[in-house]
Amino acid sequence: MAKSARNFLLLLTAAALALSPDGLVAATKKHRPITRIGPEATPAPPPPAQPDANGELPLAAVGAIVIDALSGKVLYERNADAPQYPASTTKIMTALLVIEEGDLDHEVECTLEDSKVGESSLELKPGQRFTRRQMLYGLMLKSANDVAHALGRDNAGSIEAFAEKMTRRAKELGAQNTHFANPNGLHDPNHYTTPRDLALIARAAMQQPFFRQVVGTREYNWTVEGAINPLHNHNRLLERYPGCTGVKTGYTYPAQQVLVSSAMRGNREVISVVMHTDKPGIWNDSMLLLSYGLDRLTESAATTATGH
Repeated sequence: MAKSARNFLLLLTAAALALSPDGLVAATKKHRPITRIGPEATPAPPPPAQPDANGELPLAAVGAIVIDALSGKVLYERNADAPQYPASTTKIMTALLVIEEGDLDHEVECTLEDSKVGESSLELKPGQRFTRRQMLYGLMLKSANDVAHALGRDNAGSIEAFAEKMTRRAKELGAQNTHFANPNGLHDPNHYTTPRDLALIARAAMQQPFFRQVVGTREYNWTVEGAINPLHNHNRLLERYPGCTGVKTGYTYPAQQVLVSSAMRGNREVISVVMHTDKPGIWNDSMLLLSYGLDRLTESAATTATGH
């Protein structure tokens, strides 16, 4: 456990360096197929993060939480154990399982069944082949449901088996109030989680360097038979919030707006989750939670340093 914490602290330090201008240049040179949207948008200043007299933050979300990414300590929560539909934030778990399996250069052959999965998709065709590595970008930036289906089927042999694997892995991470029915988050009454559980899953995923790279990427060139389709990350906080490092948006009508997000200040990182919020709330709630969490960590560090 101590070794895991040390490794994650090293990962956070590396991420903090990557967020510096020099680090971004180095990262861009290393991974040429991956580009970032430019010119850089000027981020708005983080909103004030002051709770009211009852200790409540003015959130539109029905359920929310923000945690310290390093320790897992809860910094703020609202209805954190009430079940909600996760929509496409489901794909955080899908990506985690694929990355934990390894062999990311393994090619996945798309099937007719994959191609029939609708809504957000990359219009996969039967017989097309992509590496798991490529597909993870399509999964997390485009939020492609057909890609999620292909990755889940490739990983476990069937969607049913993959969903069972997802639920089992969630339980191992301490997410006891979660049940998955598919790898993409398309609505199913038996597909649910909670803000607390989703934060635990995201925390585990963010400890994977390649996962962090993918969810921190603003634009990726999806190439099919020589044709380039630029994929833009749906997570607007990567442009709007200073220090944002990820993670994933989600929406279905029953779920409403869902967002898992993360941000760093110095070498401290927080992860926030908002569930069943509205369109302004997906961004405003998340920025408020990120600021509140980072402020608490900064205050705690200052208190420790002064001994008061």
